Amino acid sequence: MADAEITRNGEARAWQRMLSGRRLDLINPSPLDVEISDIAHGLARVARWNGQTKGEYAYSVAQHSLLVEQIYRRLNHSATAEEKQLALLHDAPEYVIGDMISPFKAVMGGSYEIIEKRLEDAIRIRFGLPTELTKKTIKQLKHADRIAAFFEATRLAGFSKEEAIRYFGEPDAIKPEGLDLVPRPTPQIEGAFLARFNAIEQERKQ
Repeated sequence: MADAEITRNGEARAWQRMLSGRRLDLINPSPLDVEISDIAHGLARVARWNGQTKGEYAYSVAQHSLLVEQIYRRLNHSATAEEKQLALLHDAPEYVIGDMISPFKAVMGGSYEIIEKRLEDAIRIRFGLPTELTKKTIKQLKHADRIAAFFEATRLAGFSKEEAIRYFGEPDAIKPEGLDLVPRPTPQIEGAFLARFNAIEQERKQ
């Protein structure tokens, strides 16, 4: 359940009650109200491509996030555990604001981008990740994301290869073999996302 209010000093708040019991302010989120269980639960239930994908199940943002992290590791063999976690959580704000397709996001512009950035910062702070990334890391993350989008587009969303190349570029050095591109049941993906997050966290502690 979500509700909105105006504080005494005139600031707007939009509260979302999470299954963990937290109340997350979507406009000014606190890292203290971010829980990985809520993120995994939410992302596993948000459909990529507005649900316009083949298969018995929706292809979720959680499954996309796992794919991007998998591709990121293939592209960057010396990737640190921190970088892997950044890749896994690259779309984490969507657990409460949903997955908006890029053309519509571009039209929405300012306000959406501000809210998305605040959520992204709160999530990264909560898990001890940097809020500002190097240009190299940003480029690597975007590269992995675009490769994932290309394979999703051609394997799941009905794009021709030529159309996908026009929007996402042609993948280089990455083949689809071994990539998880079969939409899977929500509980299975939620569990896989949590398991991968925890595995990376253990790696970060070593």
